[in-house]
Parts: sequence; structure tokens; C-alpha cells
Amino acid sequence: MEYIMKYNTKKKRLVLPEYGRNIQNMVDYCVTIQDRNERKRCADTIIAIMGNMFPHLRDVSDFKHILWDHLAIMSDFKLDIDYPYEIVKKEDLYVHPTRIPYVNSRIRYRHYGKTLERLIEKAGEMPDGQAKDQLIKMIATQMKKFFLIWNKETVDDRKIFQDLEELSEGRIILHEDTHRLATSRDILARANGNNKKNYRKGR
Repeated sequence: MEYIMKYNTKKKRLVLPEYGRNIQNMVDYCVTIQDRNERKRCADTIIAIMGNMFPHLRDVSDFKHILWDHLAIMSDFKLDIDYPYEIVKKEDLYVHPTRIPYVNSRIRYRHYGKTLERLIEKAGEMPDGQAKDQLIKMIATQMKKFFLIWNKETVDDRKIFQDLEELSEGRIILHEDTHRLATSRDILARANGNNKKNYRKGR
């Protein structure tokens, strides 16, 4: 008699692979048992074997309930027995999660980021005064820092002021002769110094 080897790729796909094919075969057999009492005894035996496969999980809350849910799932909910727990419903297994409404707002300059764009918008709405001037100076300095981190080269203040004017839709206008930002070298040195401090703290 010739023995034909069956490869796993040709066998029915396992619903819960962690239990293995032998358990799945037991479940399939259990479904076919005609006598209801015998079918329940077979199910109890399968549950005991499944539980022994994961002894470290016995202290987990609802462990037995989970096993009975898994038994029902492996039988494709065809196992007609009196379950000791209310098992999971088949339709609940395939409920898709609610789609998260992502904000798809366009960022004009990715290296500045959306948060900085919001700050610019806020500054543009503020009344003239010292608080507004300080916020604008902080924004411009941060823009220069982000530009340098992204570009890794020196950048002239004029470029930062042009981007700020564009992003504020003309509400914030800075001139080189009256406004001066920290040099590219100083900003990069400060950024590198902060990175080293954070690295030491994390060690």
C-alpha cells in the first residue's frame, strides 16, 4: 500500500494555528458526533487539553471562557452543545473598527510643521504689542532652527522672513534691517548641545 504524504499547504487552513492541527481535527470530529451528551463530553475533553497547552495562562481572568470561545470559533460555530458561558457571536468577529477621521490639511512647508503654522496664524490674529512681538521673534527663530535641521546648511534671515510673510498671508512682515535672528552656527550649536544633554539624561 503506497503512503501518500499530505503537506500542510494542501490541508484546510487552521482557524487558530496556536492550537495545532490535532486539536482542530478533534473539534471537527466532535461536531460530527450524533449523541448530544457524548458531544458535550468530547467538548469538555478538548477544553481540558487546550487548557493544558497553556498552563501559564490559567490564572488569567476568564481563561476558561476564552477557551470555550476558541472552541466555538474552531468549529465555525457548528458545535451544537450547551456552552457553560455565553460565547462570542460569529458576526462580532468580523466587525471592522470605526474609521478614524484623520485631518488631511495640507502643510505648505513640511520642515516647519503644522504646529508652527498654527502659531503663525495665532500671532497674525493678535493685537499689536510686546506679547505679539515676542511670539513672532520666537516663531522666526524656531523656523530658522527647523530649516537648518532639515537643510543642514546656513540660511539667510531673508528666506525665513519671506516664508513667515507667506505663511501668515502677509500679516507678519519682518525686515532684515530692523530684525536680526541668531546666526545659523549658534542655532545649530545650541541644538547639538541640547541633544547631548538629552542623551546623557537618557543613559
